[in-house]
Order: sequence, then C-alpha cells, then structure tokens
Amino acid sequence: MTHSTSARVPDAPGLEMRLSVPSEGSLSEVAGELAVKVAEFLGGESSSIGTTLEQLASRVAAAGEDITFEFRQIDRELVIQARCNGRSSEARHPLPV
Repeated sequence: MTHSTSARVPDAPGLEMRLSVPSEGSLSEVAGELAVKVAEFLGGESSSIGTTLEQLASRVAAAGEDITFEFRQIDRELVIQARCNGRSSEARHPLPV
C-alpha cells in the first residue's frame, strides 16, 4: 500500500480496498490490524475497529469460511463491509472533518 501526504482533491474518489481471509487463524488477525492502520491513516479513531471486525465476521461467517472485508471511505466515514457466501454486514465509523 502506498502512502501519499499530498492534499486530497475534493472530487477525488476516497479509499477503496478489499481483503479476503479465512474466518479463523492467524490470517484473520491481519484483517483487524489492517483495519486499525486504515482508520489511523484516515485520521479516525482506531481503538474499537478490531472489535468491530470481529462482530462483522461473527454475523456473516461460520468456522472455516473465507470472509471478504471491504474498506471504503465515503465522505467523512470509514465503511467496512464483511461478506461471506451471500451474507453481508456493514459498520460505519465517522472520520474527523
């Protein structure tokens, strides 16, 4: 992932990223760590993001299934969606103005 410190262009698209991981095991922890870094990069509060991902995962995936997490910046929110086998759940975190 590249990082740029230049100012955002007002009409430029926000962040959009997708990550697929198993619902169990060490790779699933990567999704939580990535979510924390994304929130910090966007200037948002990150302490509850890991818990949010765990809650999303528990709503959509059974043991052994792969989960796809999508991270999007929409206006001043970080939107995280979890998808697995036709099921989905979403959480939104406000970002600073």
